[in-house]
Amino acid sequence: MIHVKLKEGEPFDKAFKRFTKACEKAGLIANIKKNQFFEKPSEEKKRKLNVAIRKQRKLTIEMERGNYKK
Repeated sequence: MIHVKLKEGEPFDKAFKRFTKACEKAGLIANIKKNQFFEKPSEEKKRKLNVAIRKQRKLTIEMERGNYKK
């Protein structure tokens, strides 16, 4: 649960902006968007495979350029 306390004399808009930033930082917004629609198990596997492939390609490119750090 994300809590944002109003500071004395702080406008509601500013506090709401801090709240939305905290939600984004916690990954709450991304999680809600991800679960907004049902994803079939086969689509989930395909998406995860594509993420792993992109990650591996990026790692390979970084290693070729010499920018890779453990």
